[in-house]
Amino acid sequence: MQRRAYTFSHTIKASYVASISQAIVNNFLPLLLVTFQRDFGIRLEQLALLVGFNFVVQLLVDFIASLTVDRIGYRPAIVAAHVFTSLGLLLLGILPGRMDTFQGLMIAVAIYAIGGGIVEVLVSPIVEACPTENKAGAMSLLHSFYCWGHMGVVLLSTAYFLLFGVASWRWLAALWALVPAVNVYLFLHVPINTLPSADMAPGRYKRLLSSPVFWLLFILMICSGASEQGMAQWASAFAEMGLKVSKAVGDVLGPTFFALMMGIARALHAKWSDRFNVQTAMIASSMLCIAAYLVAAFSPNALVALLAVGACGFSVGLFWPGTFSLAAVDLPTGGTAMYALLALAGDLGCSAGPSLVGLVSSRAGGNLSYGFLASIVFPVAMIVFIRVLDRRKKQEDIRAA
Repeated sequence: MQRRAYTFSHTIKASYVASISQAIVNNFLPLLLVTFQRDFGIRLEQLALLVGFNFVVQLLVDFIASLTVDRIGYRPAIVAAHVFTSLGLLLLGILPGRMDTFQGLMIAVAIYAIGGGIVEVLVSPIVEACPTENKAGAMSLLHSFYCWGHMGVVLLSTAYFLLFGVASWRWLAALWALVPAVNVYLFLHVPINTLPSADMAPGRYKRLLSSPVFWLLFILMICSGASEQGMAQWASAFAEMGLKVSKAVGDVLGPTFFALMMGIARALHAKWSDRFNVQTAMIASSMLCIAAYLVAAFSPNALVALLAVGACGFSVGLFWPGTFSLAAVDLPTGGTAMYALLALAGDLGCSAGPSLVGLVSSRAGGNLSYGFLASIVFPVAMIVFIRVLDRRKKQEDIRAA
């Protein structure tokens, strides 16, 4: 029997599934926090630690991967990432009740966060290394699948809970574990290129870290993650408080609407990226983001404010993949180390954005409007540093001429 021939088209599709797996890692457990509190008596501060622990582990993995992935190889690393992700999701449903509940949850989260961190580091360079013509479009389409995955996790999990009850959440964790498990097989067989770079040279980090362009991109990634998650993590609470709806309805109206619009923006950019300049589009998106945060903060009409949540999702859709696309053009020999460090910067922003909203809102008596107003600093910084990056590149072009 003839073995199936896999092409780079299959590699890209496997990478889409990897982005969906990343969305499962980041968005499934938060749906169960109230259940854990009710059924296991886990305190609120412990629940917050569970969510934060996932991102802390991914940050550490981002850094470690930047040092080791090129030695290990793309294929073994991405396969291991999916094994960790699948195993962690399975253990999420098994360990609580078999040992101390909180410790069991922490172990499961640590294991799937390792997988999620490796996926975040590798999926972009794997797609970038594929022989495609429209690199920027391919990168945007790749990251749009995180949005579709986010939506799928919320909507399908909500439907499952309505049909079978929240008490059967352990079986749902096992079902979600099938997604990365299937991708293990795909990544064992699809062709995988590696990025051409000087990554293995002893001074690679010194050269990368001494580049002003790299640090501008690093700051852009921090602002990208902060602009995105500053709204995304608080969208459900904002919808719940503003529209006076239940938590389940708030999840659909808030983060799902946000993810839908963000995914649409990335899909549109994937289709039309060859028709406009990425930097110009990112500046326009930053302006829309500022306007969306202002409307969400000050609109007296709850429906208009909710529409601003969607507009914010659309505006931030280009930030993350756009910065990766700029990095691929401006630092073509940055290699895997560059993608890993930029992923680390993005995760820093994903932590900083929601934290700023929460801190400012708490100081303002729980008023999220003030938190959203403070978050405008991130899209404003995007505009400033994109212009600085553009000016520096023009200066370098003049010197080269």
